[in-house]
Amino acid sequence: MGGTADGKETAMPAPPPLPGANTIGGTMGIFRRSPGAAASHTEAIARFWEWWPQARRRLDGALPADIADEMSAHVEAIHKDLEWEIGPGPGLTVSGGGVDELRGIAERWRLGAPKDDNWHYRAARPADPAMLSGKLQLDEHEFDLEYVRMGLRADAARARVDVTSYHPDFLFVPDETRLALTYRVLDWALGEDDVARWVGEVTTVADEPMDALPPSMLPTVVEQIAAPFGEAAWLVGEGRTPLNHAARVAVRFPLHRQDYPLCELYISVTLPYASANPDRLPVEPSASRLREFEEAVEVLGTRAVLAAHETGDGRRVLHLYADPASGAVAELDQLAASWSEGRAKVTAQPDPAWAALAPYRP
Repeated sequence: MGGTADGKETAMPAPPPLPGANTIGGTMGIFRRSPGAAASHTEAIARFWEWWPQARRRLDGALPADIADEMSAHVEAIHKDLEWEIGPGPGLTVSGGGVDELRGIAERWRLGAPKDDNWHYRAARPADPAMLSGKLQLDEHEFDLEYVRMGLRADAARARVDVTSYHPDFLFVPDETRLALTYRVLDWALGEDDVARWVGEVTTVADEPMDALPPSMLPTVVEQIAAPFGEAAWLVGEGRTPLNHAARVAVRFPLHRQDYPLCELYISVTLPYASANPDRLPVEPSASRLREFEEAVEVLGTRAVLAAHETGDGRRVLHLYADPASGAVAELDQLAASWSEGRAKVTAQPDPAWAALAPYRP
């Protein structure tokens, strides 16, 4: 049971709202959206976990009919666009539905969960392959999921799998319903976070693609794409600055928002350097000092991630994302204050969708 409380990389479209979904022969139930302004996330999360023990006792004994409205009200108080779902069980998922802006809020909800009960608490829908053999009711139409087929195109350069989704009943339903079914099937096949990590463009068609596969094969294709990226590497490119000097850009790849759910704060660190060649790129000793600074940044670990840096015209700009509650900004301020080759600058602003990184993605 569940509910809602209302080359350049191609970004995955946000999954559309699931219109009136109800699964037959599975564990997923009702999804709804409702209006209303969210209270403070922190306060609302605390209130949720204060309420939850009595709700859990009711759920342990049976499935009371009124629990959906109560759950929706408490989740809506955290954020109106969060979704919730009970099961696979005993478990409770509060999810942003694949929307990057909501991933950190859901993670903070999960971190507040009790550690002393037998429930599983998740901030993203887990894979549930058993659901792929059930039926899904969307609006007035019931889909037999055994007939879903997907054309899968692996794009190694982007580390993504593009999906073309087909069901014979797509002839009779609008595009919104087609996409709603497709994203539910993708979540059940891979899990919500892996859909965001590895799935690229998603389209639907009324004619079955050539070489189409059942969605149960999607994890195998994704494993092949993901295998070369056990550890992130750096992609390096060159260009020209507005002053027509040489420029270099390095981007960590692949870099997934879902691996750093609490890192919602974009930080830029600008470092001027004193020693440069005629094209204004750094040479020794500045080159070594820049490397040492980046090594000091890496010590921050999961509290902050260095996503990209660009160099040219006598300065290097580091692009990072950090957990705003981690103290990373203060440590970066201290590091910048110790920079000896000119006045370093640190700026920070909220960016839970990682929008500032979009121009640097391959």
